[in-house]
Amino acid sequence: MVGISTGIVLFILIRQFVHTITAMDDEEIAFALTVGFLAAVYTGRFLSFLFIDEKRQVSYRPLILLSIIFLLSSCFTCLFIGKALQRHDFFHDFLFPMSFLIMSLTLGMLIKLFRTRIFTHLHEAQILAANSQSELQNLQSQLSPHFLFNTLNNMYGLSITAPGKVPALLLQLSDLLRYSVYDAKEMFVPLKDELTYINNYMEFEKIRIGERLHLNTVIEPFDDTNDMIAPMLMIVFIENAFKHSKNTTNDKIYIEIMIRRWSDSILFSVKNSKGEVPEHSGGLGLENVRKRLSLLYPNQYDLNIDDGDKYFTVQLQLKIKNHEKDQLSDSRR
Repeated sequence: MVGISTGIVLFILIRQFVHTITAMDDEEIAFALTVGFLAAVYTGRFLSFLFIDEKRQVSYRPLILLSIIFLLSSCFTCLFIGKALQRHDFFHDFLFPMSFLIMSLTLGMLIKLFRTRIFTHLHEAQILAANSQSELQNLQSQLSPHFLFNTLNNMYGLSITAPGKVPALLLQLSDLLRYSVYDAKEMFVPLKDELTYINNYMEFEKIRIGERLHLNTVIEPFDDTNDMIAPMLMIVFIENAFKHSKNTTNDKIYIEIMIRRWSDSILFSVKNSKGEVPEHSGGLGLENVRKRLSLLYPNQYDLNIDDGDKYFTVQLQLKIKNHEKDQLSDSRR
């Protein structure tokens, strides 16, 4: 419906333009020019993909070049249209269709490229906004005063019963704070750093929960510093597992955590026991994680959450970002 309306409006404008220049009122010519113009514009939209990379980025160079070509071809089209329709000599009959075709093609390409560039910038703005929001939520949840006070109380107890453990735990606490406050501000961080943060967090939870905790972990080492991940994604699910498990009345708390590589993806799962105390639906930060995944990993992740009677299970498959490959792709553009 929109295409038909656009065609009718263009037909009226072109017909009036031809009549103004040539004093002719030929509907067939106006119709032919309208159809040719629309066909060339839509063809130009498809040709524009030659200037759009795999990340849907558009550089300024093709935009500037196409804009210059469009302006020149538009000037030639307006200059030759009257003479081509009235004189019918070879020179003008050849130049007018060529300039008209080039003008229409470049217009279609410019429309598509500018639209792609605008949507890409909007998408990047959404990612930045989501990261800013998640940064605040992570600082308030993972490193809340309540978490720090409990950790310090446990460390005080250990300083009396097992003073040898305190220096290492203080160092871990320092690493936790440094990573959350400084390193996690980046859009993507080395996967090995994220796993170090997760391991430090689990060590603190072992101290807080004590002998009630039955923790089973299978975490593969990721030593390649080019393997990247968005910060503070997996930790939200792990924190929920500890939080909701230890709030139950069960004598034992069971938590299983698995992080492995599968081809170019991360396989992550966490399973925790549920007790008699009703659980809050959704969990801390789950909605925020879903939003960040959709923005940072479009069509590159698979998330499944199973809220069963006895266990709460999260399974996530996530494509690994590779810093070296991304840099190589940027240099080729």
